[in-house]
Amino acid sequence: MSARYKLGIDVGGTFTDLFLWSSEGTVATTKALSTPADPSLGVLDGLRAAAAGEGLAVEELAGRVTTIVHGTTVTTNAALTRGGARTGLVTTAGVRDALEMRRGIREEQYDNRYRNIEPLVARHLRRCARGRLDYRGTELEELALEDVRDAARYLREQGVEAVAICFMNSFADPSHERAAAEIVRAELPDAFVSVSSELLPTIRFYNRLSTTVLNAYVGPILSGYLESLTEKLAGVGFAGTLLVMQSNGGVALPASVRERPATTLLSGPAGGPAAALAYVRPHGGDDCILADMGGTSFDATLVRGGAAAMYAESDLDRLRIALPMLAITTIGAGGGSIGWIDEGGLLRMGPRSAGALPGPACYGRGGEQATCTDANLLLGYLDPGFFAGGELALDVDQAAAAVRQGVAEPLGLDVEAAAAGMYRVINTNMAHGVREITVKRGVDPREFPLVVAGGAGALHACMIALELGLPSLVMPPTASVLCAVGMLRSDLAHDFLRSYVCRFSELDIGRVRRLYEEAAAHGAAQLAAEGIAAGRIEHTLHLDLRYAKQYHEVSVPVGIDVIERGDLEGIAALFHREHDRLYGYDLADGDTELELINLRVRSIGRTTKPPLVEIPAGGEDPGAALKGERRAFVPEEDGFADISVYDGHALCPGNVVTGPALIERADTTLFVSASFEARVDSHSSCLLTRKET
Repeated sequence: MSARYKLGIDVGGTFTDLFLWSSEGTVATTKALSTPADPSLGVLDGLRAAAAGEGLAVEELAGRVTTIVHGTTVTTNAALTRGGARTGLVTTAGVRDALEMRRGIREEQYDNRYRNIEPLVARHLRRCARGRLDYRGTELEELALEDVRDAARYLREQGVEAVAICFMNSFADPSHERAAAEIVRAELPDAFVSVSSELLPTIRFYNRLSTTVLNAYVGPILSGYLESLTEKLAGVGFAGTLLVMQSNGGVALPASVRERPATTLLSGPAGGPAAALAYVRPHGGDDCILADMGGTSFDATLVRGGAAAMYAESDLDRLRIALPMLAITTIGAGGGSIGWIDEGGLLRMGPRSAGALPGPACYGRGGEQATCTDANLLLGYLDPGFFAGGELALDVDQAAAAVRQGVAEPLGLDVEAAAAGMYRVINTNMAHGVREITVKRGVDPREFPLVVAGGAGALHACMIALELGLPSLVMPPTASVLCAVGMLRSDLAHDFLRSYVCRFSELDIGRVRRLYEEAAAHGAAQLAAEGIAAGRIEHTLHLDLRYAKQYHEVSVPVGIDVIERGDLEGIAALFHREHDRLYGYDLADGDTELELINLRVRSIGRTTKPPLVEIPAGGEDPGAALKGERRAFVPEEDGFADISVYDGHALCPGNVVTGPALIERADTTLFVSASFEARVDSHSSCLLTRKET
């Protein structure tokens, strides 16, 4: 019987990564240059390359693929570049400018030149309708349907492609929004309509408004992309199941994410934590820091207790999103990050990137600016004849010319010193990115192993670890496509939020139970429609709690058995413990009352995970994999030396490589600095530890 396949695809800013797992237990990785104008073309290029690697025609491979899990940056890029749909807003009379006023908090209090962000909806496209509900959902003023109809007709005349509908207090009673949505859909049948009470029925008007607008803004973009992608996949014979990665770390059918496109705003990097855990667990841990450095950006994620940290609300380029998302810190630090000199004469790296086109100067595709990849080539970390397994020859002279003109001459340095400076600066930037998700959250990064991911991450990981004081690192054999690997290890997941603002002294535990059961039933029905058997469906509950009169709340995981028992004291104890962990104190011994704000229910559909491939053990001596030596920069010695170069594909479990050394694979290169040694484990991961430990 012919092998069947599952395929994970992660479309990044520079490369499109593919991870192919077969029913015979083999795996294969492929990288193709991304095609920003139409990312689906890059996906097809990668699929053709994967088919060639299997010795199959692309139609034959596509016909054997049962499942594709796809992460995309389409919505992210649309929001960041302000390339979304022309969007209109229908909201409550009197709050037309809430999108611009935001929460009334000055973000940079001492910067008198700081400018407010430009809203995604122009003011003339924000239309109001009379009608008002109070916070309990009681109607104070009937909805003026003629206002909604006038607004819809005006927006139609203005050629909007998407409409957001968000009324005050609609989380308590959605009837006004439903009536408005019916009119808008009738007047603009081709427009994407985003309704706040369907997307995010929770308290806090600005959060709900911003999220609803963002959902509408990227909706037509994602729908168009998914339509193009499914057509192209069908054109080469794919008839299996397509799933899309969501920002919450779960996957869903395209139909689900088309309705809630804002759930894909961190789609690409969201697959990484599941794969990172898979490679850490053989070493006895459920905790790690994932550092993923690709061609355009660097993503850092904290994983504790077998789950990635989550944000209840976050910002994407100062645009508020109040949907559950993995706590991923992203900075502009990748292989394509451009080096430049600021007004004060200091060297900076990123956030601008050369991307896939034209790419770094050494690609020979028209790029003229000095990038991180150019610096790595000049430092000897990259073999110009073996980049991407030899598929892309790198031009050392063009890299040197770019670094000389852009960095070395302005700073009065020679080219190699400038390249070393670029290397150090971008390492410092990435170390700071890791601190954002650890130190700033009260977590000591020295207690966690660092999992290295991304095509460029392995060249910088040792230096990031040294700066942070980390004792160990893990580089999986699939590091360059780790997010694509994680997509095949992710479960289906849907999040549901319900507001119930009430002090504990007045809390109706029966209402809490009913809200949970309503959300769980909705989630179970959605997962059943996605083909998940009842026995593989689970639900989790978090309660957003705070001390009365506090401004922010803490999300606490609560077992449904605690709710069934009506154990308010048990819930309070969980909250006090979590508050103390986060902030260093609690008020358990006082008489300060607790207040419930939201219920968060997650419905999970468990999927079958591909097993890790195990390799027979060898001895400690890596000599059989030695390729030779190469002159390369050794940061600890602040100079160049001839260091050993090993073939990463030829290393066996048990082999030990002592730094400084390079381990080259077709898709990435690991720089083992002078402070580390690397041991290959049974899954072909490189476990790096500090020599002194």
